[in-house]
Formats: sequence, C-alpha cells, structure tokens
Amino acid sequence: MNPLSHNTYLVKEHVGMFKSANNFDIFDPSAGTLLLECREEKLGAFTKMLRFTDYKRYTPFHIEIREPNGATLIHIKRGVSLFLSSVDVQDSEGNLLGRFKQKFFSIGGKFDVLSPNDEPLCSLKGKWTGWNFSFGYQGVEFANVSKKWSGIGKELFTSADNYILSIDPSIEEDSPLRALIMAAVMCIDMVLKE
Repeated sequence: MNPLSHNTYLVKEHVGMFKSANNFDIFDPSAGTLLLECREEKLGAFTKMLRFTDYKRYTPFHIEIREPNGATLIHIKRGVSLFLSSVDVQDSEGNLLGRFKQKFFSIGGKFDVLSPNDEPLCSLKGKWTGWNFSFGYQGVEFANVSKKWSGIGKELFTSADNYILSIDPSIEEDSPLRALIMAAVMCIDMVLKE
C-alpha cells in the first residue's frame, strides 16, 4: 500500500536538547503504525554550527521522506535563504514534483505550492492566532494541519512538536499533490516557524 494514500497522519518531531537536524516520524494515527520517516542527514559542519545561532532560519536543508525500509520517496531541498524561501520538492529519481515559494507580508505564514512549471496548485496559510494551517485553492480546502498537544514537559523543555495532517479524500491516492502536501508539512517548522 502506498504510504501517501492515507487521509490522516500523525507527524511526530524527534525530541532532542541540542539537535541541529530536523527528524520526524509519520504514523497512521488509527493503527499506530509507522508509515514514513523524515530525516535530515546531509548537513555540513558549517550548517550544523549555524543551526545553534539566530541564523538558523537562513540555513539550507535537505530532508528525505522515506519508507521505514529505507526507500526514499521525496527529497525536500532549500539553499541558503536570506529573505524569502524557495523550496524544491523532488521524487526519488530527482525529478521535480513542485516547489514552495514563501509569501512576503502574510500574517500567520503563507507559501504557495507550485507545479514544476510554476503553476499554482494551492497555498498553505496559517492563522495568526495559533498553530493551524490549511491547504487550499480558490476557496476549496485540500488539507489542514494542526498542532497536537504533547504534554507540559515536552512543550516547555523541548522544541519538538506533534502535528495532525488531514488530507481530503477527494485528492487521488497517486496525485503528486499528496506528496507536495506531505513535503510542505515538513517545511512549516523550518520556513515559517523558526
């Protein structure tokens, strides 16, 4: 079964006191089974050092979303970002699936999800009052992300977060939009919330 064919996911960020890399596990919340792993393993020494400074938000990243058996499905890449982020999303073969372009003046955070030809597919928009995001286009919502409370100890003493991603069942199981939505969830923390 395609791990990107589910409609609901629990995304858990790894807990760590002094971590430079962002790593997540993605579960089927109803069964509790691990569906995907997201790992940021290709960090240079200079980037690792900058991750512990105020320059963290400008550092490049390369995240791989893969199955638990190690087969990579998606690559998420961004170079150095001085002002607005532009993130490329590629399949396992290195083919461009699409990209994200951060919007300037957006309350709560926003970036456009674009096709390989830079045609808009949807936008990710956050609410300034909390940690809720929605994916939509022309008034139609495709998916939403909300932060899941993880307990007072974890919330106060770590930067690790848990999210629930819900994708509308009308999005076909083999649609590239599913892969782009999953990739965008990994970028919320790194692009909008850092």
